Amino acid sequence: MVARRFVVRQGGGGGGGEAEEHEVEYDTEHGLDILRLQIFSLTSVPPELQKIVVEADGSVVDDGTDLEAISEGLRLVAITGEEEEAEAAAAAEAARAQEKSDEELARMIQIVVEADGSRVDGGTDMESICEGLRVVAISEGDGEDIAAAEAARVQEKSDEEFARMLQAEEEALLLQQYSIRNDGGEEFRERVEPYMHQVLMYEDPMRQEAARKTVPMDELQEKALVSLAKEGNFSPSKDEEDHAFLLQLLFWFKQSFRWVNAPPCDSCGRETFNVGMGTALPSEIKFGANRVEIYRCNYCSSTTRFPRYNDPYKKLGKDAVENGPIALHSTVEVLDMKLVWWNKKLDYVIAISKDGVRDVTKRYTRKWHEVLSRRIITSEDTVSAILSSITGKYRSGLSIDGLTALENRDKKESEELSKAAYLEVDTSISLPGRQSGSVEWRKARLELSQVESLACSSCPARKCVDAHVSKIYDALSALLSHFCDGDIPKERVIEVFDSLKCLMQNLKDAKFKSRRATLDKKTQLVFEEIFPSVERLLCAMSLKAELGTDGKCSVTTVGNAVHTSLALPVAMDVVDEILSNYKSNAVCTKGPQFPRGNRLCSGSVLASGEQLPIGIATAAFDGIRSSKWEEPDGAKGCWIIYRMLDGQTCELDSYDLMSANDVPERDPMDWVLEGSTDGGSTWNTIDARSSVIFDSRFYRKIFTVDKRYKANAFRFRFLRVRESNGNPRFQIGSIDLYGKST
Repeated sequence: MVARRFVVRQGGGGGGGEAEEHEVEYDTEHGLDILRLQIFSLTSVPPELQKIVVEADGSVVDDGTDLEAISEGLRLVAITGEEEEAEAAAAAEAARAQEKSDEELARMIQIVVEADGSRVDGGTDMESICEGLRVVAISEGDGEDIAAAEAARVQEKSDEEFARMLQAEEEALLLQQYSIRNDGGEEFRERVEPYMHQVLMYEDPMRQEAARKTVPMDELQEKALVSLAKEGNFSPSKDEEDHAFLLQLLFWFKQSFRWVNAPPCDSCGRETFNVGMGTALPSEIKFGANRVEIYRCNYCSSTTRFPRYNDPYKKLGKDAVENGPIALHSTVEVLDMKLVWWNKKLDYVIAISKDGVRDVTKRYTRKWHEVLSRRIITSEDTVSAILSSITGKYRSGLSIDGLTALENRDKKESEELSKAAYLEVDTSISLPGRQSGSVEWRKARLELSQVESLACSSCPARKCVDAHVSKIYDALSALLSHFCDGDIPKERVIEVFDSLKCLMQNLKDAKFKSRRATLDKKTQLVFEEIFPSVERLLCAMSLKAELGTDGKCSVTTVGNAVHTSLALPVAMDVVDEILSNYKSNAVCTKGPQFPRGNRLCSGSVLASGEQLPIGIATAAFDGIRSSKWEEPDGAKGCWIIYRMLDGQTCELDSYDLMSANDVPERDPMDWVLEGSTDGGSTWNTIDARSSVIFDSRFYRKIFTVDKRYKANAFRFRFLRVRESNGNPRFQIGSIDLYGKST
């Protein structure tokens, strides 16, 4: 062990400019990796991109260099050239290929001692065996041995990686000792403790009441229960319901509040640009607006003040237009997005609640040793002590039982956090960057993702909960047939469907757990004429008509209110589309019509990819116009498979596709529809289309299948969207398949 002092020069030379010098106090016992980490902390050049050269003789410092003997003058060269990167990549790939080849060869053969037939393995005494050996190819009968050996290798690799991570942490903690600020942790405390006051504002009864009046609780609860019902869960537990409600609350918050880059002009409402900062007024400081930005209008030159309020009471008022600065740890966790934090390198993630503070950084990283190298405000022990001190202060008034419950919770979370940083990283998931703020602003903060989407490389098979969709189509198809057979005038048909639309809107506006709508006299007379068809439609939506003692007819929910919540928007969309077709004379008497019977339902869906959380594959089959299936990387090719329920077969006779709500460039243009008789192992083409254009949004096209083919699975291979240049995405509003199942 030798203590060395190196002078590392960076820059200068042939590139021009003066070289920067950095002094490094180093103990040679720690190895080259620690030296690279120390240089990284001084120069910000990552260890893997460092080329260290001894200035005296030009030799390169590597693992074989005697660090005790070399001179103290070193030069750092950042490896950035494309040639070096390509060469390194090629060498690494070749090494991996050779290693893989050797491993595969080793698995395919075994060495046997000819004298006694014993196998030569890691436990064989090579000095005592005879010289006659035989190489034997491993047969299929040895599969169990191969599997066991493979499992052992995987475990050995896992243990080795874990040991390397622990070693890297020890080295990072050692390096941290030379980098931290020796202020007793005061800077850390000053940066954390003020947030406790901010969080405690959310416990204020006045502010909580303002929040309750602002948040549409009934609507969000309904959406939460519907989201669970779409997964087949109509009787969720309390925890499941709370989890779903919190998700809907977050979605509502995202849609209702926005990040403001530049507010509109107070005078004319047009665009503004930032011209600097202003001094906060007492009325602004009262609500935590210590930061006030000044903007000038691009058109009328008026100035606009924009205080950044931090008080939730102010945010929930008429000026509630910007996202607050406090990100609640629990809300991020419940979204199962623990790895997602704007794709940014973090140093500290501190969870703050009324009960105290906790360092939860390990939840948001899988490279804890790298994070440690950046945590230089104070030592880890001091961080822990300060957080414990703050927590103790805010728990001092609790009862023994309350304190015990919190301590048990802390213990459980500590155990989770101790494991969190060592979980395996799912590299197949592309994490998103920050979503709020302009692209330029996010780019400046290094908060853009590599791919601006939350895309999955694959998605799970999902069950379609859509039997109600087919029942609604059947009921309304029968009603239309009734009108057609009776040669009912178009005006009368429109009157009936207008009445239906009005009824459904009244039901939609009512509280979902006690839905009831009373029919006026005119509507009641209309429904009496077509009651059998209307009764069938109401049944499909879990509704029933009741005649009151006053002679008035009303419609109310029967059974589980969630069934109605799930079906009502479907029926409203279908009625609206029927009205649109009649009013625009788009109804024809020949060929397939919408809606029609024999719609396939209750199958399962698998897709090449999907956009989480609002563009999942089953959204194409839910019968709701505003939803859609979106494939983030599907512009030049994607697929979706529909498998029949319980292995049933169907001879498809037609299908509908409807364009989605926006961006015509993402509409499908060319596709092939295939059928399979073996659940998807082999496929046969049953329909193909090219150069299809959807004329508008929510535009339905009906396609007849000429080739009769009985199948238990169907696959759409979408080959191209309307505009694939510069647009990576595919989307479709709905897919409806029709045929008689057997």
